[in-house]
Amino acid sequence: METNPMAQPSTAGVDSTVEAAPRAAQSSPATVTKTTAVQIVLVVLGAIAFLYFARPVVLPVVLACIAGMTLKPLIRWLSCCHIPPALSAAIVLGLLAAAIGIGFFQLGRPALTWMNEAPQHMTELRRRVQKMFPGLKHFSQAAAAVSDLGASEEEKKEAQKKAPTVEIKGSRGTSSILDWTGTLLVGVGETLVLVYLLLASGDLFLQKLVNVMPTLRDKKRAIEINREIQQNISHYLASVSLINIGLGAAVSGGLYFMGVPNAVMWGMLMAVLNFVPYFGPIVGVILLATVGLLTFDTLWQGLLPAGWYLLLHLLEANLITPVLLGRRFTLNPVVIFVSLIFWTWLWGVPGALLSVPILVSIKVVCDRVPSLTFVSELLTR
Repeated sequence: METNPMAQPSTAGVDSTVEAAPRAAQSSPATVTKTTAVQIVLVVLGAIAFLYFARPVVLPVVLACIAGMTLKPLIRWLSCCHIPPALSAAIVLGLLAAAIGIGFFQLGRPALTWMNEAPQHMTELRRRVQKMFPGLKHFSQAAAAVSDLGASEEEKKEAQKKAPTVEIKGSRGTSSILDWTGTLLVGVGETLVLVYLLLASGDLFLQKLVNVMPTLRDKKRAIEINREIQQNISHYLASVSLINIGLGAAVSGGLYFMGVPNAVMWGMLMAVLNFVPYFGPIVGVILLATVGLLTFDTLWQGLLPAGWYLLLHLLEANLITPVLLGRRFTLNPVVIFVSLIFWTWLWGVPGALLSVPILVSIKVVCDRVPSLTFVSELLTR
């Protein structure tokens, strides 16, 4: 009996399908991983672009959230005294605004006077530096002579005619200053209103967040993360503020006994600059060196104010701050520096002030989420 070959079931197509299935299964994880990595990169770039272009809206919100976390313990303490949150928020913000206003008006006048006289100060500084270092004057003259070497008298006269002239337009400078001041006041007003609403609302946003979470475990984790962020941010900013105020007072006292004019103004400016890691102390040393050279006639006396501030800053950074803040706030210096550069580029001076509090918040979240513990390890020294 002959068998029809066409009647036998062919297994070639089935075998090829079975062989192709493992291949597809093997290639799919790489494809999924690649797609996920691309999506993560696109999301990060989109978030950075959003934060950059939406900073007039996002920056006051972030500032208000940080300020609200810092002032939350005061509101809770006043609530224990049976004061409503709305009234507690008004009292705290009123006292804070009054303190800032008094400090601004008391220290702002000598600061504006010094800024208006800045051109005269720079001319005097140049004269004093040339007097202290006579070789610099001869070096500049030699450099000018080398640049004019081989030029005829007619060429020198022609170069003098083509030399650019500086024209000072006071109206444009005044209008730009007024625009900048108006923008600053609007931003400060928006931030204060948001801070008041956040403080007056109590735990309303936390309750809404807990209601959105699907499981009981997620609800507990959200409450723990929120409380830990509030405690850490409040403890960090309160401690750093007290340290910087003490640093400013010590700098002011030293400058006063040295005979530096406006010692209180310079001390408080050093306290504000010390909130910015790395860059703030560098700017402070340069400013005090300039003030010292303008005040005193000898080089060692001129560098004494900057040396005094540098000594206090090193003592504060290496002894006082680590003891008061402890291990949980000892972040990686490289990460702090990168974060400072990034947030300064993104939001300017407010970004520089917010760089470390944002890092602290990120570290708290990463500590509580198991899948992000490696990020927390990278952030820690």
